[in-house]
This record gives sequence, structure tokens and C-alpha cells, in this order.
Amino acid sequence: MSTYYTQTPPKNFVITWLLSLFLGVIGVDRFYLGKIGTGILKLITAGGFGLWAIIDLILVLTGNQRSKDGRPLEGYEQNKVMALVVTLVVWIFGLGIGGFSALGGN
Repeated sequence: MSTYYTQTPPKNFVITWLLSLFLGVIGVDRFYLGKIGTGILKLITAGGFGLWAIIDLILVLTGNQRSKDGRPLEGYEQNKVMALVVTLVVWIFGLGIGGFSALGGN
């Protein structure tokens, strides 16, 4: 007996979070979630000049981002703390490198 799926499989929180963190400014997270139209818009506006990319990352980290069909991301509860901690470390490290470069460091 064959099984017929009426819905697509749920989208993964960790994949969405990583795409949003590292490639969100070019809309890859939106493409992954099936939101092609807003993915293209995010791509051509460089993530809404960065602001949209940050907002989407916050939506992912708070569990409020959904796939195109409105389903929540799978694995959010198990991975939310790790994702928040890693995101903060990446941001702090990035600010540190940016500040070091601004001060004339090599």
C-alpha cells in the first residue's frame, strides 16, 4: 500500500537557524522555508539592508518563524538554547573583529 502525503515534511529549526544566521542577508532561509517570493525580495534588497535579516533571525530564535504552509519548525524546543548561545557568540566575535579592524589592527 502506498502512502500519499498531503503536506510537505516539516522544516528543521537548526537548518533554518543556520541559514538565517549565515545566509539570511541573501534570503536563503526564506527559500528553504518555501517562501520564494519573499526570498527573492530579500535577495535583491540585501536582506532589507540587513534589518530584515536580523528580524528573521530573531523570529527563528523565538520560535515564531513558520514554513510556507504555516507549520512550526521541527526541533525548536530541543535546540533553542544552543542556537541562542551560538548566535550571541558569533555576534560578539563579529563585533570584536570589526572593532579590532576599526582601530587599525591587522
